[in-house]
Amino acid sequence: MKDAVSLLPIVAIAAIFWLLIIRPASRQRKQAAQLQAALSVGDDVMLTSGIFGTITGSTDEHVEIEIAPGVVIRVVRGAVASVRREAEPEPETTESRSDALPDDEEER
Repeated sequence: MKDAVSLLPIVAIAAIFWLLIIRPASRQRKQAAQLQAALSVGDDVMLTSGIFGTITGSTDEHVEIEIAPGVVIRVVRGAVASVRREAEPEPETTESRSDALPDDEEER
């Protein structure tokens, strides 16, 4: 029994290590793999080097990215860090402006 209690701190450290390091890292790898598998022609992407471009072609292992008009580079799928998606514009609201003058001062 005393030997089992002495192993408890080692087991606790291993569990904390798994929860704080291994589990989040595997989740990030899985998300990156899903992102890279879902790449398609026309996506605006950012590479791990910080280069922005548009995918013009793809194979199983590589993608062709146009980084400037007429300039196409070929990189491995793993070099794609993120896909840029434009945020949908929010509809404008017709609220009254707080900086408008009161009605009696507008006519002066």
